[in-house]
Amino acid sequence: MAAPLRSVVSRAAVRRALGPLPRGSFFPPVSRVASQSRTIVQRATSPTLRAAAHRTQRHALSRPTTLVLARSLSGKPLPQRKSWTLNFCYRMMAWVGTTIAVGGILVTAFFIYDATTYKEGADAGDITVGQLALQPRRGGPKNLPIADVLIDDNDNNGKRNNQDKPKLVILGGGWGGVALLKELHADDYHVTVISPTNYFLFTPMLPSATVGTLESRSLVEPIRRILGRIHGHFIRANAEDVCFRERLVEVSQTDSNGQKTSFYVPYDKLVVAVGSVTNPHGVKGLENAFFLKDINDARMIRNKIIHNLELACLPTTSDTERRRLLSFCISGGGPTGVEFAAELYDLLNEDLTRNFPRLLRNEISVHLIQSRSHILNTYDEEVSKYAEKRFARDHVDVLTNSRVQEVHPDKIVFSQKQEDGKLVTKELPIGFCLWSTGVSQTEFAQKIAKNLGDFQTNRRALETDTHLRLNGAPLGDVYAIGDCSTVQNNVADHIISVLRGIAFKQGKDPETMHLHFNDWRKVANEVKQRFPQAISHLRRLDKLFQQFDKDQSGTLDYGELRELLTQIDSKLTSLPATAQRANQQGVYLGQKLNKLAHLAKGLEVNDVRDGDLDAAAFRAFEYRHLGSLAYVGNSAVFDLGEGWSFTGGLWAVYAWRSVYFAQSVSFRTRCLMAMDWAKRGIFGRDLMSF
Repeated sequence: MAAPLRSVVSRAAVRRALGPLPRGSFFPPVSRVASQSRTIVQRATSPTLRAAAHRTQRHALSRPTTLVLARSLSGKPLPQRKSWTLNFCYRMMAWVGTTIAVGGILVTAFFIYDATTYKEGADAGDITVGQLALQPRRGGPKNLPIADVLIDDNDNNGKRNNQDKPKLVILGGGWGGVALLKELHADDYHVTVISPTNYFLFTPMLPSATVGTLESRSLVEPIRRILGRIHGHFIRANAEDVCFRERLVEVSQTDSNGQKTSFYVPYDKLVVAVGSVTNPHGVKGLENAFFLKDINDARMIRNKIIHNLELACLPTTSDTERRRLLSFCISGGGPTGVEFAAELYDLLNEDLTRNFPRLLRNEISVHLIQSRSHILNTYDEEVSKYAEKRFARDHVDVLTNSRVQEVHPDKIVFSQKQEDGKLVTKELPIGFCLWSTGVSQTEFAQKIAKNLGDFQTNRRALETDTHLRLNGAPLGDVYAIGDCSTVQNNVADHIISVLRGIAFKQGKDPETMHLHFNDWRKVANEVKQRFPQAISHLRRLDKLFQQFDKDQSGTLDYGELRELLTQIDSKLTSLPATAQRANQQGVYLGQKLNKLAHLAKGLEVNDVRDGDLDAAAFRAFEYRHLGSLAYVGNSAVFDLGEGWSFTGGLWAVYAWRSVYFAQSVSFRTRCLMAMDWAKRGIFGRDLMSF
């Protein structure tokens, strides 16, 4: 029993004493082993360990030298004998060197690419231009030139192949028009965009451009660049009128001599997306106010703000005049007015004190005039209250229940409703006034509505059906989308006319018809298909049937049915005049036009030319509200609809930026927006007027 125990103990003791040899190294020479063995013998305390050590020593001395290379090699690194500090420095130098090398490679690659973008000679050659493009024929009601062929129809194969395709003319380059362009297939239509501006403007971020948070170029994208994918054409001109009978659009432009020149552009399908203008509401003196609808408006506002700040610094400016110059007034408590007030406050609070005399900060005042009881009145009430509390904390004067009567160069006159219901007229000295109070029709839209007569009864927008076709125009020829249009909700009139047609075919009097519940379900399905916005009001058909079956006869007569449909009509509100709605309409119309182009050959073979082709080929338009958001000064609010909303500080600001960053029209504008936000954080806003 003792011998195996001594053997086991001796081996373990020797291993602990010698320690493990590093893998990949050789056995030490015999002399070193002997020396180590003597040391073990001297250190052994117990007789058992001492005897085991003696045996190990004798075994080591008698071991043949041929076993020195018996240990196998290993791939593990050698033991680190240098200090931790030196190893860390070596690693850091390796990382820095690698980073510099990669950066140098990227910079070199960029310069190589940049060098390829320069050309040292003109691409001279023969250019094919049609005779009709240089000398267009005349015709139409006013005997004007007709642009049947454009001068760039033969510029490339894509445009050359689209010459004989149906002519699609789009009036306007806003949200609706650009969404339509991005959705169209490249080879289905001969596309021409007509607009007085040659760029698309990202309007939700326009208030940021008024104070230098974002630069103007970061919010615009050239229309011609967007048209390149579908081989489209662009004409910078103003639309003047439409001849529906001959399918001609009259456009005009000022030539190099300053004279107005007009011509016609023919179309097979026309899309009216001309937008809207600011609603003046009959207020006098609006020539003394600024508007915020275009990039030029943002530039003029920025110049005016900086100009007032510079004038306030002059030693000859009195205290009263300084306070007037630094009094900024915004008329309109909607998203545009609120976001501009927030951006203006950020400018004055973050950048003014670092670059202008501190006295100016104490003299500045910002006023927001709102006709309703709350700002952001189309948002959830909790969101409105949060924005008001935020402005109260930032000392932004919010004047609710107030209506502007007149704007003077140095003051604004408004009436305010008191708690007792009385109206009090007040005056407010101002150095700047922004007018942002809703939208109204453009002159072009008003002219079209007048030409269509009784088919257009809305004074604020062009009326369309649920397929976005312009009421009164030839069916399937003209569409209207965006702020210039509104979808007509005439559920009662449409369904009653359908029922009358069915009754007359059956030889019955529609006034005496009675609908059972199954008949009512068929009518409801017709309503849902024709008017998708009414779906939410037709969820419980049985309750509606019982509610309007006044005589409890188990049927709905003509009068009861009309009353039911009229109530549904009253619940359907007009679609909001927002970029979100215009974008959805543009996407919808692009998909439908693609579908019609795909079905065109089949319809032509079967000689199907008339009828409701839109309804047969595609569903009706349904607006889906995705929520509303607004910036309120280093915080943001989100109203998602149906009672869902949230507010927050900087994290909400980053979420607000992320939403608009994702919706930006191109990769180029996204890069520019990101660089502008970074530049603002590092260097501050540019306080320059130009």
